[in-house]
Amino acid sequence: MTARHGYVLVFAIVFAEAIGLPVPAALALVAAGAAIGSHVLRFPLVLLAALTGTLLGDILLFVLGRYSGWGLLGFLCRLSASPETCILRSAESFYKRGKATLVFAKFVPGINTMAPPLAGSMRMRFQQFLRFDTIGAFVYVGTYLALGYLGRDFLKAITRGVETAGHAVGEVVLAALAIYLIYRVWMFQKFRLDKIVPRIQVKELIERLESEEGQHIIVADVRSHGYYDADAERIKGSIRIEPNNLEEELKGFPRDKDVYLYCT
Repeated sequence: MTARHGYVLVFAIVFAEAIGLPVPAALALVAAGAAIGSHVLRFPLVLLAALTGTLLGDILLFVLGRYSGWGLLGFLCRLSASPETCILRSAESFYKRGKATLVFAKFVPGINTMAPPLAGSMRMRFQQFLRFDTIGAFVYVGTYLALGYLGRDFLKAITRGVETAGHAVGEVVLAALAIYLIYRVWMFQKFRLDKIVPRIQVKELIERLESEEGQHIIVADVRSHGYYDADAERIKGSIRIEPNNLEEELKGFPRDKDVYLYCT
């Protein structure tokens, strides 16, 4: 069964993780590496299946990110426990490390899914994206295949132990899965975006700006790199705050006014 369907399973699981589904591709690659060491699967075909699945998934998100912008990023991050942290951490990594983010992104939960659509939304050239993403895919796939290959004897021992334990292990796994799902739902509710960031409707802000209260209001443009330049259109009367240089930007900032931020 493994020899017949192993390559398809590796491709499917790695592709699913690449497009943002919560599946453990790393574990699948470790298992595939052990199967290679046991001569059940062939290394060239496993490597081809894993790289193809990873790159196809990343390319799909890259293209979607290019044409949907931050809409896709927001959707993907809503699947995260902390949507704000998801976007900010991914964007910050790009700003600090640039294209090199794609090389190690697969190893970092959250950034692994966000990096390709973020690169697309920032208008990175496709050839450049593909080059760095391919390097990252080789590193990611190769690392976990090697771990499985080198630890195949240890994995065999664990498998025997699991088979011996029988139904008890299955019940424990199901209970752990149920607890994990409950925990994820609880975290999602706790860190919902609308509970963290107070929002205001455009109409309400206009009314406040046009009232006597308007002189005590600051509207600030905090769009990120790739979405803002010196000639970009801004809301009339708003000021520009560079989100990656807040310490300097906020020096001397008035403390007696209400500040309303808008981003991408």
